[in-house]
This record gives sequence, structure tokens and C-alpha cells, in this order.
Amino acid sequence: MRIAILEDDPQQLHMMEQVVHSMGHTCVGYPTGAQLTKDLRRESFDLLILDWELPDTSGPEVATWTRQELGPDLPILIVTLRSEETDIVHGLHSGADDFMSKPLRVAEFKARVAALLRRAYPASTEEVQQFGPYRLDRTTLTVYFGQEAIALTHREFSLALLLFQNPGRLMSRDYLREAIWGQNAEVLSRTLDTHISRLRQQLQLRPGAQYAITAVYGLGYRLDSQTEGVTV
Repeated sequence: MRIAILEDDPQQLHMMEQVVHSMGHTCVGYPTGAQLTKDLRRESFDLLILDWELPDTSGPEVATWTRQELGPDLPILIVTLRSEETDIVHGLHSGADDFMSKPLRVAEFKARVAALLRRAYPASTEEVQQFGPYRLDRTTLTVYFGQEAIALTHREFSLALLLFQNPGRLMSRDYLREAIWGQNAEVLSRTLDTHISRLRQQLQLRPGAQYAITAVYGLGYRLDSQTEGVTV
């Protein structure tokens, strides 16, 4: 998972980044709300962790902006020195899903992050998953479409599964590269484009089909689903 952390204290930010990395996730740190909201317009994250007191805004204000601009789905955790009941209520009413007081207790922090991600993105342990006319088999890295069995490479299959599990969600190029190749992998932009092109061709994910991969210029890719004439 890819997590954004909004924290203006370098030591606190470094500590949270280390904990997030130890959980197997990637993260991007931001010292100001302006920098984070700017990136949220073009980048994709699975969770936001927001400090309350910031140089240019507050965590609740960023949470409110996120809900207004990006909708209700992105989980948000507010972390702050404040612990009064009125502060907790204000933070949750602003759009946050959870609230945690500083100083951070690492085990609790891990548990809250894991719980938010688990609720927002329930993991499927099924070896075979069905998406409309497509049946994806993890064990053989094969997609069954109609009467055809289409064998994919490991990365092609991982990319296809990620897209099918997130219909209608715009995912940035950086998000997709990190999810499929890892945060530290040096992957050329055209490598992602090549994989997308191959999936479009092999799985017939083109405009007019029940599922189609849409490129959003300068941002990333989205898998659109046509259901009874309505794009999801």
C-alpha cells in the first residue's frame, strides 16, 4: 500500500516513515498541507496520515478538503498532541476515520494503520476471482475470457488484477509502478505503458467493451466498467 504522511516535524515524520516501511508499505512525506493537496490532485494513495498542527493549515482542514475533492473512500488517520474529547469529535467530523494522540505508541500506531487499510481494502484470498466475463486465476497467472485462456507474465497478471480490483479508480503512474515493480525499482515510464498496451490487446480492454483501460493524460490509468450503459 502507498501512504501519504503530513507532518512538519522531521523527527516525527522519519519515525512514522520507518514504522510504515517496516509494515511493508511505501510512503511519501509532506511538511505542508499545500504540498500534499497539490499532489493529491495527481497522485494516488491508499491512506492519509495527518498531523493536526501545521505551518499553513490543520489536519482537519486537509481532511475536509479531501472529502470534498476526492470523496469518502480514502481512509484518513489524524495524529496529534491534542486529546480532548472535543478535539477528537472535531477531527472525526472533519472527515477522518480514526484519531490517535501523540506521543505515538508504535504498536498501537501499526494496529490502527493496519485496521484502516483492512477495512478500506479487504484482501481476497481466493485463488480465482471473477470480474464480469473475466476469470483471473492466481495459481496459473491466467485470465479466462470467453473460451480463451490467456497466460500472462507475473507483472502483467499483477497489473491486471490491481486494475480489476479497483474499477473506476484513477491510479497515478507512480502508484502503479510502485505497486507492481516496488518503490526502489528503476522502471522507465514506457515500461508501464507497454504493459498497459499489452493488457489492452490481450484482454480486449478497449472502448466499447464491458471493461476498458482509460489513460488520463498527465495522471495515470483507470479501468472503466460499463454496466447497463453506465460507466463505473
